[in-house]
Amino acid sequence: MKLTQFRFDVPNSLLAQRPTPNRDDARLMIIDRKTGKFKHKKFREVLSIFDDGDSMILNNTRVFPARMYGRKEKTGAKIEVFLLRELNHEMRLWDVLVDPARKIRVGNKLYFGDDGVLVAEVVDNTTSRGRTIRFLFDGTDDELKETLYNMGETPIPKYIKRKPDDEDRDRYQTVYAKVEGAVAAPTAGMHFTREMLKRLEIKGVNIAELTLHIGLGTFRQIEVEDLSKHKMDAEYFNLSRETCDVINTSIDKKKNVISVGTTVMRALETSVTAQGYVKPMEGWTNLFIHPPHDFSIANMLLTNFHLPKTSLYIMACAFGGYDLMVEAYKVAIKEKYRFATYGDAMLIL
Repeated sequence: MKLTQFRFDVPNSLLAQRPTPNRDDARLMIIDRKTGKFKHKKFREVLSIFDDGDSMILNNTRVFPARMYGRKEKTGAKIEVFLLRELNHEMRLWDVLVDPARKIRVGNKLYFGDDGVLVAEVVDNTTSRGRTIRFLFDGTDDELKETLYNMGETPIPKYIKRKPDDEDRDRYQTVYAKVEGAVAAPTAGMHFTREMLKRLEIKGVNIAELTLHIGLGTFRQIEVEDLSKHKMDAEYFNLSRETCDVINTSIDKKKNVISVGTTVMRALETSVTAQGYVKPMEGWTNLFIHPPHDFSIANMLLTNFHLPKTSLYIMACAFGGYDLMVEAYKVAIKEKYRFATYGDAMLIL
């Protein structure tokens, strides 16, 4: 399929600028692939869908405050530095994006904080905006981490036209976030409250976790018309034997396997065996799921309403069926569902 087939217009008024007052206040569209019917609910009503023996798979990655602002040596020019991932712990090397990139060259030093308490040196160019930097810091690793946390901002998307605040520190994170390493949140899971998860457990739903550290590559603009030629950035994931056992048991018992988010789906589809089960894996995935794709593990997908021509929307179309998803998004716009990170959710059955 072609990229232009995934173009649609979203009114700016539907791009959610803030989360709902409570996590489970979000709206939920239920899409039935068998009947082609849509139902409109509140997110908390999703509890009625799942039964004893079903498996719900969550991504327990934790977002760190990745966006920092520094000054270039000599000129004092303001520079945005977006921390992507730590490359070498002992050497304190990080893979970052810088803006404006044209001003940042190998050998430059960047100063962070009003008194320049934290200094980084640019040691390599990686892409047009990418750099490798080394933090020059005399303190301990824990002190460096605390300093980065204090100076970093919650990396909410740029289409949210405001500065991140204390509310974002809490809400741009799932309640079950544990393993730090993401620069973007697994947004479908942000609607769950601890109470909802406990009620699911009481109902007999098996809740299992995996880790996939979301990078900015998930949201990178697709620049090729032929989707088969698009290359996803690799992202680290870890799928444990314990979680595999939960999933495979549900498959054997012909119970539902619910993927909470597109990141979970990518990890599951990366780990499929020839027999149609999942196997424990730890490593990197650059799997780009687009139509046509035969999904092997999850038979339900819980996700948000995504932006046009993104890998997230394209995956949803692959799972839900292109024509049905196009219609669902038309209905969502007509019914004024909120889109993107802090937006509303859909459950594809």
